[in-house]
Amino acid sequence: MTKKEETSLDTELEDLPPELRWREWMGRIEAVIFASAIPVSREALQKVVGKGASVELLIEDLRVELAGRSFEIARVADAWIMRTRAGFAEAIRAAADLGDQGMEFTPYEMAVLATIAFHQPISRAQLKEVFGKDINRDLIGRLYAKDLIATGPRSPKRGAPYTYVTTQGFLLTFDLQSLRDLPDQEMLEDAGLGG
Repeated sequence: MTKKEETSLDTELEDLPPELRWREWMGRIEAVIFASAIPVSREALQKVVGKGASVELLIEDLRVELAGRSFEIARVADAWIMRTRAGFAEAIRAAADLGDQGMEFTPYEMAVLATIAFHQPISRAQLKEVFGKDINRDLIGRLYAKDLIATGPRSPKRGAPYTYVTTQGFLLTFDLQSLRDLPDQEMLEDAGLGG
């Protein structure tokens, strides 16, 4: 027996009545998302349910079932992750040793990150144009290390410089499902941040 045969998973579950099959698929999706430290893609989740099953509908049923619990399934880009609801943050800080999870930013770091988010893909030269000075390589390194930015496509400009783009970690950190959730320019100006 090969390893593939040993671990083959019956995804169709044809021996179960439809309602029990659906519950089993929901449980599988919940288990996979729960066990993952990173958001899980639709393609990965589709591997544990039947061909005709809708991952989105299964997750929607899970969300309804988890209503009122201390955790939730959140969409991040085209993937899902399980996380504690924001209302329990204070209790976790009071009881758990979370170590240094420093995601604090200086206003300048936040401005650079926001510029990358709103104008991506953006080159180092374009960032320099926006800020009137070269962006410190250490700052870019910190944003990389925190998995907030990554190298994007090469710019079509002379020398084909690298560009910067935001990551799934950026979306997760700022509780965004996609970049469409970023505030628009008018909202920023109303808040005194644009101009």
